[in-house]
Amino acid sequence: MNKITEELKKIGVFYVATADAEGNPHVRPFGAVAEFEGKTYIITNNQKKCYAEMIAHPKIEISGTTPNDEWIRLNAEVKRDDRREARKAMLDAYPDLRSMYNEDDGIVEVLYLENVSCTEYSFTAEPKKISD
Repeated sequence: MNKITEELKKIGVFYVATADAEGNPHVRPFGAVAEFEGKTYIITNNQKKCYAEMIAHPKIEISGTTPNDEWIRLNAEVKRDDRREARKAMLDAYPDLRSMYNEDDGIVEVLYLENVSCTEYSFTAEPKKISD
């Protein structure tokens, strides 16, 4: 598993910051992250505003706190992956989501992170870069 996916899984619930058409920031909790073909993927619903914001403005920031009271700041661009195999892999990794979605419903969307820059911070240590 790549280090970015591993770090986000360790965090559990992480927060994704997007921007709307006027440049206003919006932050939402996410919890599903998986690795597919060596890339880190997140999942959402194409009916949600966050999806529209990510498609229109693909630069996002993610933040979350580890169980050890460390936190990350991750900057990336999201890229939509329209392949059924990618949607299936994500839903297979999170079978509870199948109560809301399936890979052929026309609603579920998976996006992978590209051009990732991630730093882990702590109150007791210097910032540490995390990379794949």
